[in-house]
This record gives sequence, C-alpha cells and structure tokens, in this order.
Amino acid sequence: MEEKKHREGIDLRVICRNIKQHRRQLFIVWIVTFVLSSLLILCVPRYYSTSAKIVPETENSMMSGGALSSLASSFGFDLNNLQSLDAISPLLYPDLMEDNKFVYSLFKVHVKSADGQIDTDYATYLRKHSKYPWWTKVFNFLFGWTKSKPKEYAGSQKEFDPYYLSKPDFDIASIIRNNVQMAIDKKTGVISIFTKAQDPLICKTLADTAQVYLQKYIIDYRTKKARIDVDYYEKLSKEALQEYDKSRRAYAAFADANNHAVLQSVISKENDLENDMQTKYNSYTVFNTQLQTARAKVQERTPAFTLLKGADVPIKPAGPKRMIFVISMLFLATVVTIITVNRHYLMDFLS
Repeated sequence: MEEKKHREGIDLRVICRNIKQHRRQLFIVWIVTFVLSSLLILCVPRYYSTSAKIVPETENSMMSGGALSSLASSFGFDLNNLQSLDAISPLLYPDLMEDNKFVYSLFKVHVKSADGQIDTDYATYLRKHSKYPWWTKVFNFLFGWTKSKPKEYAGSQKEFDPYYLSKPDFDIASIIRNNVQMAIDKKTGVISIFTKAQDPLICKTLADTAQVYLQKYIIDYRTKKARIDVDYYEKLSKEALQEYDKSRRAYAAFADANNHAVLQSVISKENDLENDMQTKYNSYTVFNTQLQTARAKVQERTPAFTLLKGADVPIKPAGPKRMIFVISMLFLATVVTIITVNRHYLMDFLS
C-alpha cells in the first residue's frame, strides 16, 4: 500500500482543497506580510550608483601580441602581466580597497549634496548626514558605539596611523569599502570603479575621486624607482656643483693674486688648481647628465590613462528594489503557508 501511495505521487486536489479551506488564513498572511514587508523596506534608505572605466597604459611585450595573446586571454591570462617586472600586477589594483591607508585617503574627500545643504568631508557625511535603518541605530545604541569618538592620534604617536583605527573609524572604513568597489577585466585590462551613495552628486564625486586616487597610486608605483634615482642624482649633482664652485673660486683667487708670477712653483700650483677645477666640472657634468636621464626615465615610466566611461550623476535610485522585495516576501509567505496547512498530508505522504 505504501509503495502504491508513493507511486501515485502527491494528490494536488487534496492540497488545493486544504488551501481552499484555509483561504481566510492565507489572506490574513498576505495582508500581514504585505504591511510588514512594506514598513520594513521603507525604513531602508534609497541609494544611487554610478561607475567609471579607465585603461592604464601597460608595457608592450614580445609575447603580448598576436594569436598567442588572444588565446591566453580566452583562458583569463594576461601575457603582459606575466612578462612584467612589476611587483604589483594590474590585476591586483582592485585590492587597494583592502588597504587602510588607501581607504583612509577617502575620509577627507570634499563632498557636496545635489541640493547644496550638505558641504563637508566624506567621513563626516557618513557619520552625521547619512540615513540608516532603525534597527542599525538601535544596534549601535545598545552597544554604545555612537558614544565613542573617533581618535585623532593612535597611542603616543604624533601622527595619525591609518593601520590603528578606532572603532568608529573602522566602521566608516568598512562602509567606504562597501560603497566604493573596483574590478578589472582580465582580458581587456579595463578597470571599473563602482560607487554608491544616498545622494547622486556625492555618488559621482566618489567615483571621480577614486579614479584620480587610483591613477595617482599607479603613477607613484610605476615611477617610484625612477624618482628615487632622480633624488639620488639630484643630490650628487648638487654636491658636485658646490665642489666645482668652491674649486673655481679658489683657482680664480690664486690666479688673480699671482697674475705676473714667474716662479715655476706658483705656475705649477695654478695648474693643479685648474686641473682640480676641471675635474670637479667634469664630475658635475656627468652627474647632471645622469640626472636628466633619470628625469626622462620618470616621464617614460609614467603611464597614460584612457577614460572609457566617465562617472555620471545618476537620475534614478539603484535600490533598494522595494517592489521586488515585497513580492518576494509575499511569495515566501505563500509557500510557507501552503506547507503549513498541508503539513499533516505531507507528513503522511512521506511516512
């Protein structure tokens, strides 16, 4: 008998009859679910989103062109990155949002709302002007997070340490990581920057600022060694120039004082001073040439950026999708109610 019951399957007529008998309960569940889900989603503030796309210049490689590069790209590999001598691959640029120092640089970004009523830095905007659901406020109140103040100094240090954040600053950094995200296309190398905010103009400001900061970071990284060389040769060139000036003044003073000298010792001394001056001048010339070469190397290593898509001011909110949320809750409540009113039948069927 049990094998026959399982072979016939679930009788939908029984389920429909149970639903019809409990239709009043189902209507009540719909009304309650609609009201509660609507009140719940209305507490979640709307937000806007926008994006920007840039392509940083990369060094060409002998193996980067042709069919081999296309074949490697189809499998998610970039031969340019494999051939590059850089310690940081472009694929790792989106991971900058994990770095506290990079995220903290966004704390002081100047933002202004579309209506002009808010004009402050981004961290203050998140603390004092952003809207949060009521349960978030209750949670913060119960744990006393709103009572603690952001610290300006970490321990006994004289300068702020972004790697030693207070709890409020850590929370702000977490919100920024959620609001500003980066992604890179492994095949094309296009870096996409996605931002969201409760104000459309602030949303665009974040995208533009994150784009500028990312470009600055890439330029600083790509030119770091060349800039170190510039500082080094600039120091040597400056010291060589000082030595040359000192030697030139000594030679000029000795030559003026012994203009009509006929003694061989005086003439020999003058020749020694002249040779020393010429040697110092040659050293200065060599270091100055190396300095100009290093400066040219900085320019050579500075990548160019192509803006494929600029961030625009969004017109319509990106979320939350209130209608979809309410419909999803109604569907879930309907499924749960149907299972509840047919639980005895389903348990008998499964037993």
